[in-house]
Amino acid sequence: MEQLYNTFRLKLSLTPMEYVREFHDKINWSNRLICIMGEKGVGKSTLILQHIKQFDNLEETLYVTADNIYFSGHTLYDLAQSFFRTGGKRLYIDEIHKYKPWSTEIKNIYDDIPLLQVVYSGSSLLALQKGNKADLSRRAIPYTMPGLSFREYLNIRNGWFLKPSSLDDILHGRIDFPYGEQRPLVYYKDYCKTGFYPYFQESDAPIRLENAVLSTVENDIPAYAEMTVASAVKLKKLMYILSKSVPYKPSNDKLGRDLGISRNNVPDYIEYLTKSGLFNSLHEPGHSDNLLSKVEKLYLGNSNIALALSEDGFIDSGNMRETNFLAWTSQTHIVTSSKISDFEIDGITFEVGGKNKKGKQIKEAEVGYLVKDDLEFAAGHSIPIWMFGFIY
Repeated sequence: MEQLYNTFRLKLSLTPMEYVREFHDKINWSNRLICIMGEKGVGKSTLILQHIKQFDNLEETLYVTADNIYFSGHTLYDLAQSFFRTGGKRLYIDEIHKYKPWSTEIKNIYDDIPLLQVVYSGSSLLALQKGNKADLSRRAIPYTMPGLSFREYLNIRNGWFLKPSSLDDILHGRIDFPYGEQRPLVYYKDYCKTGFYPYFQESDAPIRLENAVLSTVENDIPAYAEMTVASAVKLKKLMYILSKSVPYKPSNDKLGRDLGISRNNVPDYIEYLTKSGLFNSLHEPGHSDNLLSKVEKLYLGNSNIALALSEDGFIDSGNMRETNFLAWTSQTHIVTSSKISDFEIDGITFEVGGKNKKGKQIKEAEVGYLVKDDLEFAAGHSIPIWMFGFIY
């Protein structure tokens, strides 16, 4: 166990504290069992270590990663028991999906050591949402950490402390942006390429992003779905088909033929890609739970993924606009397709387009707005796309 403590203290000493994401304050850190989910690279490990550094007594705390070589000869359950017997009170377990019987042992730890608080996290959203053999839904409090909003990207990049804006504020152009010599459209272009992930400042950011996407498709999803090698190859092919066609209106028959699989299996493949965070689904309106309604279109999870899957570094601006709008607004609102335009939120219609986009579609709407990517300021019912990046 000494090696685990040494590794923990080293990681803690290297943890930056200049910027702590507001997502930290959405977590009720007093709960006995907390699950923090999120795509690879969104900053879960850093957030946990920042919390420990700020609020925990290090003599009573231990942070481990579940893929540590220590667990080749020890179980999580045994570690928790030993840690608790020596005065431990808070155990943090990162990358937990890499430890095969994790949900069973977490359940046993929760039931058998009621005075020990456990926080676990992982990048395989599918695995953490389902668990493996033990149902933790009545025990663990889950939180899903999103990638950086445009506002958070600006704060980290420039050392700013810009505040988020409500949807109503955005529609009236009330945004906490410094302007002056600063030009939001310049930053927005950079954000679209690599700004969704906190490692955007690293020189190898594009490579890290591509590796994360491929790892999800080649490892996480096949492991979760217990796919054969042949099925995993078809899943990867589906991802590329969809990425070149977003926004994509699902056609199970066509996709089934293209992939050489039954049309009945296509929805499962699409669900794997959406629940993993690689894609985002837009549903039809008219249902109290839009997740149960029909999928109208598929988008990439964020615009950075488009760059990772691009063979020539080109990202279609039209797809990028709609992808970002959905990725941002769906964090705070239920977003559905619109019968007359692109999106609908709380009865408000949104048409997303470029500088030449006219208001023809929203004329039929009771309340409608044009969302454009060439504007710095809101003007009437035309709102800059980048402003929606301040919604969280």
